[in-house]
Amino acid sequence: MSERLVVFRYEDEAGTRLDKFLVACLPDYSRSRLQSFIKDGLVLVDGEAAHKSGQIIENPSTVQVNIPPTRPASLVPEEIPLDVIFENDDVLVVNKPAGMVVHPAAGHATGTLAHAALGHAPQMQGVGGELRPGIVHRLDKNTSGLILLAKNDLAHRLIQEQFSQRSAKKTYLALVDGHPPTPTGRVEAPIGRDPRHRKKMAVVPSHRGREAVSKYRTLEKYPAYTLLEVKPVTGRTHQIRLHLAFVGCPVVGDTLYGKRTSSVPLKRHFLHAASLSVQIPSESEPRTFNAPLPSALEELLLNLRHSL
Repeated sequence: MSERLVVFRYEDEAGTRLDKFLVACLPDYSRSRLQSFIKDGLVLVDGEAAHKSGQIIENPSTVQVNIPPTRPASLVPEEIPLDVIFENDDVLVVNKPAGMVVHPAAGHATGTLAHAALGHAPQMQGVGGELRPGIVHRLDKNTSGLILLAKNDLAHRLIQEQFSQRSAKKTYLALVDGHPPTPTGRVEAPIGRDPRHRKKMAVVPSHRGREAVSKYRTLEKYPAYTLLEVKPVTGRTHQIRLHLAFVGCPVVGDTLYGKRTSSVPLKRHFLHAASLSVQIPSESEPRTFNAPLPSALEELLLNLRHSL
């Protein structure tokens, strides 16, 4: 596909951000991709290259966008089996196993969900970024469960907006060491980088972190453990694991934020993305997807129930 040029005329007395104007004019492209066009000097305002997404354009202005050809992704598709919960022309919903990394990172150059997704649906190539094709949200390596990928730029933008506006709803199941202070609760604790360990997150003062809110309720209680349903209101890195540790009941098997040695014979932490509700493009009503607990987690619960 060759480069194409599009030209828009802005005529509004109020003035607006350049990236916001482009999102309205080019709805098939995500905001992040349009911002990359601006950063790469592909957007001109009245003949001059714009380099700031937040640049205010005023009435009247001519905005020219040189849309580059789609570049082949640097990821090599891999034929890795996926547990597909749902798929149509716009989205792919996968039940991710524990142990699979979502996208390439240090130490994980192959075998990721991104590689598997390209092997399953090559048309996702370049959607949302070369190294993160179709990925709208993430799950930690050892968290299993539902993750949604967008198969085109329009779907990527629409789904991404639902996550940023908090209209997409996620529900997790977590087995924790000990018991929370109350059977149900709401944790409001800002999250930022741990100042002593750069690979960890931490609960920090509000001026150093971002707002983070999680809600939980008790499903089952055992002498040394509690099974919780957790609904994150925000979506910060390691949020659920960190919030549960913050209230004194870390996720079972979480050796980063909980006990250094797992209290049960489990090679992962007990956190599973069990439910996801989201508005699928081209559908009129939100759709809810569910993923059952992996057999290893279900077996652990059965053993706990039998021990009562």
